[in-house]
Amino acid sequence: MGRQTSFEDSRPYNRVKPFRAFLVFSCAMIAAQAQPTGHLPLEPTHDSGQSVTGAFEGWWKNSDGTYSILLGYFNRNLKEELDIPIGPDNRIEPGGPDRGQPTHFLPRRQFGYFTVTVPKDFGTNKLTWTIVANKQPTVIPMSLDPLWEVSPFHEEGMGNTPPAIRFDEKGPSVQGPRPIVAERTASLSSPLELTAWVADDAKTYPGAKPPGIPAVMLLWSKFRGPGDVKFTPPRPSVKKVDGPDPFDGIATTSVSFTQPGEYLLHVVANDWSGDGGRGFLCCWTNAEVKVTVK
Repeated sequence: MGRQTSFEDSRPYNRVKPFRAFLVFSCAMIAAQAQPTGHLPLEPTHDSGQSVTGAFEGWWKNSDGTYSILLGYFNRNLKEELDIPIGPDNRIEPGGPDRGQPTHFLPRRQFGYFTVTVPKDFGTNKLTWTIVANKQPTVIPMSLDPLWEVSPFHEEGMGNTPPAIRFDEKGPSVQGPRPIVAERTASLSSPLELTAWVADDAKTYPGAKPPGIPAVMLLWSKFRGPGDVKFTPPRPSVKKVDGPDPFDGIATTSVSFTQPGEYLLHVVANDWSGDGGRGFLCCWTNAEVKVTVK
């Protein structure tokens, strides 16, 4: 299974100081958490009833001259998953309220979950993401400040790159936060099977042992949709298969729905560096599946 390149593979990589960007992000996020609710950021955790704060991870320049703004979020609840429709309680402005953000929020921190593309002449303009969860509003700003420039397509000093993922054995693949999108149809009466093929360079710190098997981990979740979604399992095991890459694998899960309608499902593929790249903002890949449930 050869790795097929995405549109990002041919562009020059941006230079980034990952720890500086991570520290700036951490401080900004604490401020965003504390100001809208009036609560201290280190207050005791709760299973439910808490707010959700957007997380501005950074930005990079695309090969066509546009810019991608990378966003995640922090749901303070330990257990409560929230559905917040696009509108006054979930809006990105200007140009929104819908700029491709999720309407379903998993508990706790989700890194680099989606991107917003802004034009070549965006300059010093800013966007804001407002989320109102459990009657508690939070607002975060986003801009192209040079301090926030990141490079999620490779890890400097190691050459580590994100896993590749595709939904058809011979189909197109993608690497990095901007997702590839597949389309499927399903019915309420029977679960839909979802299969993902993955590949990875299996690179780690110089001199360190290669990562164990599997070298890629997947997590499926609901991104948007009118009803509840159940994945069996949400973290499917990745089976190693023969292929040209240091690691090639395949994973299958099934998904069922409680209501008909249009759904968007999200899967993130992490390599050994884990969620958010352990502060490096590299190396993971997002992918999505649009499902029409009849």
